[in-house]
Amino acid sequence: MTGVSPFQDPAPPRLAFLVWGAGLAAYIVAVTGRTSLGVAGLEAIDRFGISASTLSLFSVVQLAVYAAAQVPVGIVLDRIGSRKVLAVGAVILAGGQLMLALVDTLPLALVARVLVGIGDATAFVSVLRLVPAWFAARRVPVLTQMTGIIGSTGQIVSAVPFLAALLTFGWTAAFASLAALGIFMGAVAAIVVRDRPAPRVRVAGARAPSGRDAAVQPVGTGAELPPTSVPTPAREKVTMRAVLTEPGTWLGFFTHFVCLFPTNTFTLLWGVPFLTAGQGVSAQSASALLTLSALAGVVFGPTFGELQARHPLRRSWLVLGAVVFVIAAWASVLIPDTPRPMWQLVVLVIALTASATASNIGFDFARTFVPPARLGTATGMVNVGGFVASLISIFLVGLVLDVARPGGEYMLADFRAAFSVQGLLWAVGLAGLFLARRATRRGMAERGVVVPPVREAIARMRAARRHEG
Repeated sequence: MTGVSPFQDPAPPRLAFLVWGAGLAAYIVAVTGRTSLGVAGLEAIDRFGISASTLSLFSVVQLAVYAAAQVPVGIVLDRIGSRKVLAVGAVILAGGQLMLALVDTLPLALVARVLVGIGDATAFVSVLRLVPAWFAARRVPVLTQMTGIIGSTGQIVSAVPFLAALLTFGWTAAFASLAALGIFMGAVAAIVVRDRPAPRVRVAGARAPSGRDAAVQPVGTGAELPPTSVPTPAREKVTMRAVLTEPGTWLGFFTHFVCLFPTNTFTLLWGVPFLTAGQGVSAQSASALLTLSALAGVVFGPTFGELQARHPLRRSWLVLGAVVFVIAAWASVLIPDTPRPMWQLVVLVIALTASATASNIGFDFARTFVPPARLGTATGMVNVGGFVASLISIFLVGLVLDVARPGGEYMLADFRAAFSVQGLLWAVGLAGLFLARRATRRGMAERGVVVPPVREAIARMRAARRHEG
């Protein structure tokens, strides 16, 4: 007698990468829209007749909308899926870019940036939700990192072809081209993206998944932790309160908070002015440094992802290492009162990339400790952390610049004082990170997962190597 079995095969790799690639392309366009004003900052000051603090208001408004939309977008994402959210978001973003291309008054320009922020808010969380739906659990950490890193190449689009179009054809044509690109990506998302693989059935008695096939399971059930962890039942009803009261959510939140804001402050608005007006490099060299920052992620992304997969109990050490690296890099650039050589600026942008890469580890924490039914909501909550910190940092830098140099002719000393305010956010973020990590490890210990001291873990690794030898 024949029958069917309800288990599902892994998605065909080619189809899985096609779906992920389409979503990723939409995210690249969203990042391009997000960072486009950063390379057009001086042109925006001239076009709208505004000061530095008012210019920072553009990014603050956009990031505030982005951050505020994360949890609502996550809730909608859990209900209707990534395809619809990506398609609608791309169209909204395109509308904002078209409006920005045409208006020449500050209030309407701010409305345009609100639309850009809303459209941008839909992209990253939608693509992250596709990853565990289409790929084996063992691949998820690396692909999560690659989503963030490849998506950040939208900086290259804004720093090179968009900037060239801006300088050659002017404001209206440059931003209108981004609007057209957004419409195109909305169509691609609607046609290509699917929320999950089509269900398959097997004839009874057929080979069940085993080995690598068996690794295909929803991420967030505890698969990233050793077998001693207790998975959350897939059908358990999870409320927003349950998401917010889970220490792992806040571990992800503060990871994203402390790691993302230095990079966003630099790439979204103040990096190019700092490099050109403060450090005296050319616009072309500034664009090259931003491009290098994006390309460095191609190395950091898979490296961090593989380390996360191999050492899930040591992910917070990756976070802390990246934070120390970027603080040291900024200190080496800001403490001297003279422009830095190019190699130091290269180290700075590489450190910023490492920090941004580490911010994605926050999403791993969310998937580990929050049930899959609320993966979109939890991802949105984590994403709020980095962008709330970013908008505060961007605004404070602009405020200090205005106080130091109301006329707008900024000097290196002005930027040194302005970027120093980042220390306040590092202090807050690290304090929250340590508190959340302690609470998370306490909860893990209650479930039988004890994180051994580093010394003990190293001793075990050496013993294992000797045994293998």
